[in-house]
Amino acid sequence: MPNSAEIIERAVHDFQKIQQHMKTAKKEHAIETYEGLKKDYKSIKAVLTSLGVNLTEIDEIKE
Repeated sequence: MPNSAEIIERAVHDFQKIQQHMKTAKKEHAIETYEGLKKDYKSIKAVLTSLGVNLTEIDEIKE
């Protein structure tokens, strides 16, 4: 079973991946894709915040 540090590390990695995909979707005007990713973005952002992760430096989307 992963420890909390491993869970946070994975979640941060996933958060950064989602942001990259959101940037690409926005650039390509893929509105539906962007909106779907935005839901994932908000969910993982809530999880990371509840775990006490400071997102100030890594949150590039800021929605």
